[in-house]
Amino acid sequence: MSTPSLDLDALAKLAPQLAPGATGVAETRQLSGGASQELWLVVLETPEGKLRTVLRRKPPMRAASELAIPIETEAQLIGLAHDAGVPSPRVLHTLSATDGLGAGFFMSFVEGEALGGRIVRDDAFAAVRPHLARQCGEILARIHKLPLASVSEFPMKDTARVIDELEQAYRAEDWPRPVFSLAFRWLRQNMLAPAAPAIVHGDFRNGNLLMGSEGVRAVLDWELAHAGDPMEDLGWICVNSWRFGVMDKPVGGFGAREDLFVGYEAVSGAKVDPERVRFWEIVGTLRWGVICTMSGVLLRGEGPFTIERPMIARRASETELDLLNLLEGAA
Repeated sequence: MSTPSLDLDALAKLAPQLAPGATGVAETRQLSGGASQELWLVVLETPEGKLRTVLRRKPPMRAASELAIPIETEAQLIGLAHDAGVPSPRVLHTLSATDGLGAGFFMSFVEGEALGGRIVRDDAFAAVRPHLARQCGEILARIHKLPLASVSEFPMKDTARVIDELEQAYRAEDWPRPVFSLAFRWLRQNMLAPAAPAIVHGDFRNGNLLMGSEGVRAVLDWELAHAGDPMEDLGWICVNSWRFGVMDKPVGGFGAREDLFVGYEAVSGAKVDPERVRFWEIVGTLRWGVICTMSGVLLRGEGPFTIERPMIARRASETELDLLNLLEGAA
């Protein structure tokens, strides 16, 4: 496999568009994280000194995902969110074919911590942890109020489509999992009434939130955004897998559902239906379980594989236990 690289001449030519007066590039370094897209630190030389930026780029040889929005649409959405007061990086430039760097976009660098285990345990976040669930509710309400018509090439995914896509992926594994089959049956028997569609982030959870001592500094990874039921986002952040072992704090391992709902209601002006959120928590738990099984399917193909792939695949059994607990509570 070839090592990812950037065209330094193309970067130097683009530098003045990223920062006024920039004269060149001082440093480039690929960052960790970004399972589906490349992340690069690009440090610019400017009259005021060195300026850090981040390039989010589609890997040149990777086919586009059927689930992800185009990376240009992701840039458009992040820019829209930033302008509406959602904690987000500022989009500096969306790449075009003439830039010679592939498909992607540059954004401002935001300092912070994104590792969920540290956020739920480190002393550095002890003071802010009690306030994070409400912050997340407020932020999600702002995301859901973004104008849907302002985003191009945006998929519509109502509840039935979300479940259909999940079940199709589950059947592709060709390995019976009775708990998953039970969960699909329960979801179809308890299907929600349609909701007014809104912009749904699609992966809003602990691990995709950049944190500082004051709370959330940036919402990351918008590639799974779509139009759908806004309660999908509230259910997803409550999935047990995103609590990083702090199981008694349902919201990301740092807070209570009640605080999440209070924050959401304060900004949205809409009343949260806890049972609707619980339905989406079950969907989210099943969704993560199916994602884990898909990693197992990929392991049957040709490598090479990193250690993360089998580690994710084995976690399908955890979601089965979570689903049984959730379905017992729902019954």
